[in-house]
Amino acid sequence: MRLTIFTDYTLRVLIYLGARQPEGGLATIGDVAIAYGISENHLTKIVHHLARQGYVETTRGKGSGMQLARAPETINIGEVVRSAETDLAVVECFEPGNFDCPIAPECELRRVLGRALNAFLGVLDGQTLADLLKPRARLVRIFRDAAKRRTRFTRIRRAAASVGRTRS
Repeated sequence: MRLTIFTDYTLRVLIYLGARQPEGGLATIGDVAIAYGISENHLTKIVHHLARQGYVETTRGKGSGMQLARAPETINIGEVVRSAETDLAVVECFEPGNFDCPIAPECELRRVLGRALNAFLGVLDGQTLADLLKPRARLVRIFRDAAKRRTRFTRIRRAAASVGRTRS
């Protein structure tokens, strides 16, 4: 089973916000995009989803940004994954009303895969965002380093662009 990119990025946004929560202040979509090297367009949809689900609070206008709406201990990873995944059907016969397979009534594979999916979700149900934030200090350091690298890279690109304009 493979989670969608949408779910992966959903979890990443929550981890980012949770890691910076003790410091306070709002994060922007740009901050998260820089930290992970992810498109802001993808993140906009994800943050909207997280806000609708009540995981994230967003603020518009001057000083806009986002933060966790709930304590990390109350954000269950299994619930987050279920809310983000549109299709947890491991195989075609898991889809509602799909009985096209002639062995479906006696299929042991379907039962085994059903148990495997339940076990997978069961592990996620036993985890909260707080569990994923245990290396918080290291996560914060990684995010800060990514922002510094991105800032340096942007300055270098701007300097190179201005040199190119002055030569014209």
